[in-house]
Amino acid sequence: MTAYIIRRVLYALPILVGVNLLTFVLFFVVNSPDDMARMHLGGKRVSVEAVEKWKRDHGYDRPLVWNGAQAGTGQLTDTIFFDKSVRLFVFDFGSSDDGRDIGYDISQRMWPSLAISVPTLLIGLLANLTFALLLAFFRATYVDVWGVVMCVVMMSISSLFYYIGGQFLIGKLLRLVPISGYGDGTDVARFVALPILVALLASIGTNTRWYRTIFLEELGKDFVRTARAKGLSERVVLARHVLGNALIPVLTGVVVVLPTLFIGSLVLESFFAIPGLGSYTIDGINNQDFAIVRSMVFLGSVLYIVGLLLTDISYTLVDPRVRLQ
Repeated sequence: MTAYIIRRVLYALPILVGVNLLTFVLFFVVNSPDDMARMHLGGKRVSVEAVEKWKRDHGYDRPLVWNGAQAGTGQLTDTIFFDKSVRLFVFDFGSSDDGRDIGYDISQRMWPSLAISVPTLLIGLLANLTFALLLAFFRATYVDVWGVVMCVVMMSISSLFYYIGGQFLIGKLLRLVPISGYGDGTDVARFVALPILVALLASIGTNTRWYRTIFLEELGKDFVRTARAKGLSERVVLARHVLGNALIPVLTGVVVVLPTLFIGSLVLESFFAIPGLGSYTIDGINNQDFAIVRSMVFLGSVLYIVGLLLTDISYTLVDPRVRLQ
């Protein structure tokens, strides 16, 4: 197990380097340091001296990835890429282009993101598994048929419809919760209730239909027929045998959303004015702040790799047949 974890961590290093390099190239293909300077200084009619001064102050006055004017290792180290990206591997996010400490911003903005994403994940997983087991229990009946129809209808509707409809119906007409914004202390629950609800509605159709497919596949296997032959009830077969053996694909689906627990939902947080990491990333993109975009992409990559590693380890817990070497 230890050797496996070390090997996976070593595999992750070139992936993170590649993600950093790709993000760097894509960002500077769209915006040169001169364009960034003019935007932050207030427009096109900015003097050359002001542009050069902004670039020097923010570390953008060097070559991007190769400095031919230097000798030896300085050709690689005295570049924007090395200065802005290598420090990320020790989680030194540096400062944004407007001078804010990115590490501090992340530590503050992660809590609003977690306040939405963790309840959404836990409640959604419980609801989706319950509904999927219910459809599998009543398979080939009207409950199953109409349940699948509702799932297809719900997954065919854009998530923006749920966002707008939830704000209009629950926030404006019924006035049960605020339409948008964020509060402090116990007031947080009032502001996150609506985003959590609409996030659940937007995903329940897709996830329930997927889990139902997994459960129906497990129901056709030999161990289920053996359990039924022993006289076990259908509820016991579903809860103990089918659900237990379907956990591996369920875990695989859960790991996909693990990075969003910290990074948040880009659209959801922006739509509901939640000051989380999702809206932080959108603001960085809109402001062409490369430092923020680079940091958030790197953090998302790290979280995704950690999620994959945790998933592989959890396989050994839910399925003794799986062994990591």
